Amino acid sequence: MITALNTQFGIKGHLDFIEDASGLVIAKIDNVQGSASLCLQGAHLMTWQPRSQKIPVVWLSKDAKLASEKSIRGGAPVCWPWFGAHPTESTFPGHGYARTVAWRVIESGIEPCGATRLSLRLVESNKTREQWPHECNVDLTVIVGETLRMELNTENTGDNDFVIGEALHTYFQIGDIGAVSVNGLEGCEYWDKVGGSSLKRQQGAIGFSGETDRVYINTAAECVIHDEKLKRRIHVAKSGSFSTVVWTPWVEKANKMGDLGQPDGWREMLCVESANALDNQVKVAAGTRHTLIVEYRAVSF
Repeated sequence: MITALNTQFGIKGHLDFIEDASGLVIAKIDNVQGSASLCLQGAHLMTWQPRSQKIPVVWLSKDAKLASEKSIRGGAPVCWPWFGAHPTESTFPGHGYARTVAWRVIESGIEPCGATRLSLRLVESNKTREQWPHECNVDLTVIVGETLRMELNTENTGDNDFVIGEALHTYFQIGDIGAVSVNGLEGCEYWDKVGGSSLKRQQGAIGFSGETDRVYINTAAECVIHDEKLKRRIHVAKSGSFSTVVWTPWVEKANKMGDLGQPDGWREMLCVESANALDNQVKVAAGTRHTLIVEYRAVSF
């Protein structure tokens, strides 16, 4: 498999494929603008660091485990075709199955700007069809350079409409959770998932002093993570997404999870997720497609 992948899709000086000790296949991207790694299982982008930054922008837990049919802690998991718990089937995996099943490479190339492009398609199986009995193609394209662009495309190839929930559940590397804020969601309504579920409205920038799990709805706004300790801003610009999820587990929940990099790895990560969730699930009509696009860039100050 590795030889075939490198022969067909590898790009000298940009992209090669390796097999991890776990047996999973990893795409390694390294060009003059930046570097990244992506696990073919789940089409899971694990890391990204532009050359302008001394510290990665996308965070991967030092305790992250790579294993067959298991999700990876950190990076940018693909949540699809539902976000959160399945509405009717409690045995189905949270955030859908896309992040733990096989994807196959369908294209690679070099952008005119010099960035590296890699596209993958979700591989259907009897198990996935049991959970999602709809005809469709699901593709993820990543473009790695000084910026990181991700495009999640859902094409309805069947005769019936369907509704999806989705997210790019991106973990960002930060200096310390107590010294960051998120701008761009001022005045937006959000569902507060901590201690129940209630609808609130954001006042001012988002700061962090405890567990935070919020789904901001009806917003396509660009968000900016202001990181005072690392002296940088991470910009999150999106289209085709009308929800933004902001999440940090804080100490008690992090200790229960066990793979966030003990003892204080959770303090160095923050999730700002570009999504279509809850009120903003997307109807994909037969014969049409929906694309969620997000682009990240980091600016030092």
